[in-house]
Amino acid sequence: MAGNTSLRAHRVPARRGRHFQQLRQAGSEAPTAQTSEAPRGWRVLVVESDPEEADPLIRGLQRQGHRVASAETGSGALRAYKEADLLLLDLDLPDLDGLEVCRTIRRVDDIPVIAVTARGSELDRVLGLQAGADDYLVKPYGFRELMARMEAVMRRLKPQSALSAGGVASHGALRIDTESRKVTLGGRLLDLTPKEFNLLYLLVSNPGDIIPREQLMQEVWAGSWSRRTLDTHVCSLRHKLGSNDWILTVRGVGFQIGSG
Repeated sequence: MAGNTSLRAHRVPARRGRHFQQLRQAGSEAPTAQTSEAPRGWRVLVVESDPEEADPLIRGLQRQGHRVASAETGSGALRAYKEADLLLLDLDLPDLDGLEVCRTIRRVDDIPVIAVTARGSELDRVLGLQAGADDYLVKPYGFRELMARMEAVMRRLKPQSALSAGGVASHGALRIDTESRKVTLGGRLLDLTPKEFNLLYLLVSNPGDIIPREQLMQEVWAGSWSRRTLDTHVCSLRHKLGSNDWILTVRGVGFQIGSG
């Protein structure tokens, strides 16, 4: 997934040097996640052009039980973000400005984005949040603070309405456990993003019903309307389910769960 960039020798400023030290310490000292915690881990995409910063950060996240992919460029981020649950985005990238990367993603997807950057002025923060970042963290930062901010952003993705009751929903070979947030199809575990999980659960928990687009956007995206966002997630779900027949389109109305 990572984009390739040429690396140039450079002198590390003292402030960045302290940041490298903090990240290395996080990568070596972060407590290793227990196996039982692994299902709670997220798929994190680290977008960082400097391997001296990316490598210890990736190790620290992995030790917390997260699955981590990386990209060194903005174009690499745009190719890879759809397979992630959370994006850690440096704004200083060799090909595209991180703000433009964030805007491009936000036009079609609501994946959580935390800007992680050396740009620390008030104006920079405002521009980052206006571009669509869910949070903004200035380097140098502590690994614990990063983890806390990630937790806070992901908490806001908790399922709405019907999902809040918990339990298990089944439909044919599909089984959805809202407690563990696992989905299996014929016993095979599916790797879904949080929004894909919520969307599929809403459809499965209303068998035979046609769910209007407006209701899906309200329940899953809290009313942030985007036809393309919904269609993109439906397309991705169909692919992961292995058949378009699992999610049926009712033209001009919405979607309903099918039989696969």
